[in-house]
Amino acid sequence: MSKIMSPEEAVSSFVHDGDSISIGGCTTNRKPYALVREIIRQKKRNLYLHGAASGGDADMLIGANCCAAYINSYCANSGYTNVSRRYRKYVEEGQILFEDYSLDIHAALYHAAALGFPFIAVKHMLGSDLVEQVGISEEVRAQHPKLPPQKCRVLENPFHPGEQLCYIPVPDIDVALIHVQKASPDGTCRIEGAIFNDLDMALGARHVIVSCEEIVTDEEIRREPGANQISCIIPDAIVLAPYGAHPSQVYNYYDYDRDYLKYYDKVSKEDSLYAAFLDEWVYAPADHFAYLDKLGVKRLMDLRVCRGMNFAVSHER
Repeated sequence: MSKIMSPEEAVSSFVHDGDSISIGGCTTNRKPYALVREIIRQKKRNLYLHGAASGGDADMLIGANCCAAYINSYCANSGYTNVSRRYRKYVEEGQILFEDYSLDIHAALYHAAALGFPFIAVKHMLGSDLVEQVGISEEVRAQHPKLPPQKCRVLENPFHPGEQLCYIPVPDIDVALIHVQKASPDGTCRIEGAIFNDLDMALGARHVIVSCEEIVTDEEIRREPGANQISCIIPDAIVLAPYGAHPSQVYNYYDYDRDYLKYYDKVSKEDSLYAAFLDEWVYAPADHFAYLDKLGVKRLMDLRVCRGMNFAVSHER
């Protein structure tokens, strides 16, 4: 059975107000921006966003008032915005609930979610202020069923008395958003290059929407089963979205758009500039392909990587 859907249909079907969502990729690498823009267009609200190494994807959802809470460890467009500006503003002004973990903890939490664990017991955060610095109080958490009652608890190891461990609740993810290079109609997905947390996110979420650069036949993708990461039984929707990770980069396909990232850094500084940005680049284009038309063929082709080197030779660094 074909799982191919448009971005509009996939987001409308599987992303609902109040859902807990996670986003694959890493900072400026393979971020599912086509799906993020569609969530904003559909004005989804009160989302509980779980990050890890997030970038403009999370920043856009926060800046478009889509999120009630952000559970995070890092949010930046590396090399362009050291701390994402909408995210920083909303946290500093108390416009969003915010909790902070370390990157290694987030990776462990997603892996635990993939295994169906309710919590992890680790030493990672002990000795750091991440244990003591709590962003969302127990009283506030009690008002949000999507959040666990506590950030973490330090308890004795039941198997080694006297040893302390940090117990951290595993996120309960409703929808994972992931972008890949290739997918087949039945839902088998191939990620080229670094996988990041994407496979664990997909395994641990109730629903999975995958956007892709190319849709290939079921027969073709099965010829190299060892090159595939996500089984056909996992995704709920496959969305054809060439350049669907723009302005981030996709290994073997295109480089990140440095001009766009510089522009985003500028417009994300001010509320009025950001509202105009959303109007021009998210709401005005009717869909992803209208967004690509706005970017233009030349700009998109200039981002294509040189195979073997995997960066755009015309790109100034």
